[in-house]
This record gives sequence, structure tokens and C-alpha cells, in this order.
Amino acid sequence: MPTGIACFHLDGKDWNAGTQNSWASGTATDITTSGRPPFDGANTTCFLSEYANAIYVTNGDKSKPSDIHIYDAAAKSWSTQTVTTSSFDPSSFNAILDHDTNEFYALSKGELFRLDMGLLKAAKATSLQWVDVEKAPYAAAYQPVMALAQNHVFFLNVPGTAAGSADIYVIHYDYFQPAPQPFPAPTGTIPATHGQTASSSKKMMYVQKAFAFVPDDCSATYVLNVETNTTQILAAPSTKDPLATYYASITALVQLDSKGDVSYLPFSLTDTKANAAAQWSKVVSLANAAPPTTGSSASTSASGSAPQSSGSNGTAVVAPRGVLGVLMSAAILVCSVVLF
Repeated sequence: MPTGIACFHLDGKDWNAGTQNSWASGTATDITTSGRPPFDGANTTCFLSEYANAIYVTNGDKSKPSDIHIYDAAAKSWSTQTVTTSSFDPSSFNAILDHDTNEFYALSKGELFRLDMGLLKAAKATSLQWVDVEKAPYAAAYQPVMALAQNHVFFLNVPGTAAGSADIYVIHYDYFQPAPQPFPAPTGTIPATHGQTASSSKKMMYVQKAFAFVPDDCSATYVLNVETNTTQILAAPSTKDPLATYYASITALVQLDSKGDVSYLPFSLTDTKANAAAQWSKVVSLANAAPPTTGSSASTSASGSAPQSSGSNGTAVVAPRGVLGVLMSAAILVCSVVLF
């Protein structure tokens, strides 16, 4: 099932690059619409809600950092949801959006928070509210490295946890597992260091079964399978950028670097042999439409979890094929996995 890709805010516009077999040539299509956020906040991040067929953007507007911007893929429209933060700090957090509950889980300054999005595909008149779930078993200074898989939140680079293991929060039972889970690899070990993650599933609309981890030094790509509790080590990204962010679909892992350049690694949860031989390549159609900047990279935010959005940088999210097909015009309806 082919992957499609689009990016928000490359050169200030939104682009559809078509399906994976067309990324090596041509020019992406401009799909910019009105009502979009300015994408000028620190840690601007996009999340896919598969069941709502919508994109949620956090920190999309630096003047209103608590707002969440919603893109309805079917209506091709934007709206802005107000959110009450209470003790939650929107300037310093890392979060995942749970696949099944459609709730955000965020770690901020040692506290675990939750935000229920229901199945929103357009903003409500009333505000949503961040809820303080509990104090996390981590110091406030911990820079979260979080990933989602199998309705669990995985924490890497936790002080006191051995390299190659992850702490786990069980979403449906609201508790931290008492012991870390090892993820051994045939050779080498997942380093205990800061990095970025991206979750992947086997099929459209299915819960994530694995996640990729790329350390800030981009020395390798680690794929942690939560069904087998094992790790496969894949090719390191060609672009070495500690400020890059990563997104995954069923068939590809995508890197968006801090200058707006987009690369991908073909990937399959069921073909480890092909994964081992795969190499990173540029998404040429996006580079032709919105050439990456040549200036210095963006600086990290207070939480260190993602680069700031500035210049021609984009923000992104990946969806399984078909979920966002309605986003595309009839001529490009086959495009379906969308990176915003």
C-alpha cells in the first residue's frame, strides 16, 4: 500500500508530493487553504487523528500557544480550538496522541497531563482542558523522549534506566509499569541519549506496533518492535541534524530537517531483510516546490523535543493510505498518506 506525503509550511505554503513512487521527481502541488495557523510557535507539532480524519496542530501560533488548530481533511477547512491549561505549561512539554482514545498524553516539568480531543474534526465553542493525571516518576529536568505503540507510552533516555530499555506508561490502566522493558538488538544497543521518535503500524486504522528512534547525533535508525520486544538497527539518516523531526507511515520513515529538507527511508514491519538494505533518499518533488533554506538551523525549544518552526521549515504528520484521500483533488485522489 503506497505512502503519500504532504508538508505544511514549507516556504509558507502547504504541499502534496503524491505517492511514494513519485517522490524522486516532479514538483509537489500547492494545497494551501485559508484559516491555517501561522506555524510560528516553538515546538510546532502536528498529530494525526485517524478516526476523526483530522490533523491537530499544537503550538501553531506563538501569540496563543495553548490553542490547538484543527484541519478537517474532508471539509478541507481549518478551525481553532481554545484550551484551558490550568497548571499545564504549553511552552515546555512533549506529547503523543493516543490512537484509540484520541487523547493527548503530555509530560511537562515532571507532571503527566491528558487532553481529551473526543473525535473533533472542527473546534467547539467551549474550551477543552488539560487534566493533571499524576506526578511522573521523573525529575522535572528530564527531557522527554516519548513514543506511542500498542496504546502504551514509551519513555527512552530515562535517568537510571539502562541503555536499550524503555519505561512504559499503560494508557488504558493509567499507570507506569514498575520495571523497564528491554529491547535487545542482534548487534549493538539503543544508546541512552536524547533523540526523536516516530510510530508505525502494519495496516491502516490499526494501532501502532513499533516505533523508530533516531538519536540526536543521527548515528543510526533504531526500530523497536513492541510485539516481539526486539530492535532492528537500520541505516542512519543521510542528513545529520539534531533538530530534525521524524514521522512514520506503513511503508516509510520520513525525516524533516531544520532547513525544510525532506528525506525518507522505505520501511516495513513485516520485512526485516528489506529494511536492512534500505537507504535514505530525498523527496525531490518537495525540494523542487520549496527549496530548503541555506541559512543556519533553527534553535531548539525549551523542552528540546522539536525544532522551532521558522523560515521554510515545515511541520508534519503521517497517516495511513486512504485516511486523508479526501484531502486531495480528484486528479490526485490516490495520494493518501499525508505529512503535515
